[in-house]
Amino acid sequence: MDISRKTDYALRMLAELVEDPDGVVSVRTAARENDVPYSFARSIQHDLAVAGIVENARGANGGMRLAVDPEKTTLLQLVEALQGPVEVSCCANPAGDGRPCPNRPTCHFTPVWCNAEHLLRSFFSSVTLRQLVCEGLSPVFTGGFELVDEASAREAAARAARG
Repeated sequence: MDISRKTDYALRMLAELVEDPDGVVSVRTAARENDVPYSFARSIQHDLAVAGIVENARGANGGMRLAVDPEKTTLLQLVEALQGPVEVSCCANPAGDGRPCPNRPTCHFTPVWCNAEHLLRSFFSSVTLRQLVCEGLSPVFTGGFELVDEASAREAAARAARG
């Protein structure tokens, strides 16, 4: 899974809004302060508005303002709003038709990919926008791993795939 440049820029622009959640920040200012090309910032503003993350304010003092609660909005929600579901592999839905991969029952690697995806989703959902921007907090993985037999790994992967 890659965090796109668009997502990186959007998160930096959102940080400006989180610091003053009731304020309005012009796209030009957010772009300049975060080293984002202005034309790209305008496109990002549009995408953030369509996703319901920001509201657009028109007029001489226009720009964008935060439309979500930074204390409740997780990094996972933002990443998925900007670039779609967090996926490590296409094992759960390779053809995009809702059906799992036909090799899944016998694949030795599916449990690894499904569990890695579950860990990444849990990691991103463990921190809110406010915690990251205002409190300077960041999640840290402190758990360990254990090796299990294939049947146990498949069961864990099935649980991870179900959410």
